[in-house]
Amino acid sequence: MTLYLTLALAFFNMTGVRASRVLAVLFAIKLGAGPFTIGALAAMFALFPLLLSWPAGRIVDRYGPRTPLLLGALGSAVGMLIPCVSATLTAVFIAAATSGIATTFYSVALQNMVGVMSKPEHRARNYSNYAMAISTAAAAGPLLAGFSFDGVGPVVAFFIGALCFVVPAVMLALWGGRLPRAKPTESPPMNVRETLTNPGVWPVLVASSLAQTGLDIFQFYIPVYGHAHALSSAEIGVVIAMCAVGGFAARVILPAWIARRSEEKVLEQALILSGFSFVLVPFFTSAFALSLIGLAFGFGLNVTQPISLMIMYARSPEGRSGEALGVRFAADNATKLVGPVIFGAIAGALGVPALFWINAVMLVGGGFFIVRPAAKK
Repeated sequence: MTLYLTLALAFFNMTGVRASRVLAVLFAIKLGAGPFTIGALAAMFALFPLLLSWPAGRIVDRYGPRTPLLLGALGSAVGMLIPCVSATLTAVFIAAATSGIATTFYSVALQNMVGVMSKPEHRARNYSNYAMAISTAAAAGPLLAGFSFDGVGPVVAFFIGALCFVVPAVMLALWGGRLPRAKPTESPPMNVRETLTNPGVWPVLVASSLAQTGLDIFQFYIPVYGHAHALSSAEIGVVIAMCAVGGFAARVILPAWIARRSEEKVLEQALILSGFSFVLVPFFTSAFALSLIGLAFGFGLNVTQPISLMIMYARSPEGRSGEALGVRFAADNATKLVGPVIFGAIAGALGVPALFWINAVMLVGGGFFIVRPAAKK
């Protein structure tokens, strides 16, 4: 029962998270934002996760998951309501910052909880199930955002998105007592510097960070690219959702894929596949073609999260898994903070197609020159 509750909490929260990001971009474009402003908006979603991920992990280890999850769900709901009150770019940026703070505590608590509940022999399967729930939500969120934005307008669409976070808040109020409690530990706090330089960990963190940057660029700049080629908000939502559909397919076969290869080898192949898929984006403008590219792109990149979660949890000190996952979350958001601003400037200067090609080089290079050597070792 607890595992099903965990998957439900993951699904409804991630639906709201993915809807909020697509809505924020669509609304910003409607308000006249250019590529650089879109990049700054993407960075705002990552700013507080970068600063708070490690402390959030320590709080989860010490106090358990229920309170961070409840506060995270309520905080995200409040963030979604801000553009309903003030239809301005400032309100959208404040909503992004609020969402970033709330999502940090929610995500770290939930990811750690999956590991805590799993026996070692079941950990790959449970993280794969968790990842499939996330993939389903990652498809539902953009669809909800795109169709509601076109159908009822941005204000009501943000209100609908807020309801996605109310659902897990109610579930936690009713059944949160069933979640695992914190276990006292005598282990010393993690040394973040040693963790980041550990040869068994840093290639995984780099791969995860590259993947998250690629996913963010797809999520934030496909709307810009689609809008420039007269795609509707609903069509843009479908394209982004297909990325998640590809991820769901990959995560279904992930345990068997890992069993035949290894975690590092799968990471290498995923980065290379997604990089080559990104190269194709500027050559097509129809929703159908972009959806097929998104399917292949998502099949590659969306396996990186469960693999990095498994490795970080397995290699964390006893009783410090929340901290370890917080370090991973912070590393992801460091690139998500800096990357969008840089890429936004590139898109403004050279155009959005150049942005896709540069990121494709980064993904393929990461697979060949960072993850492949680690896989051989």
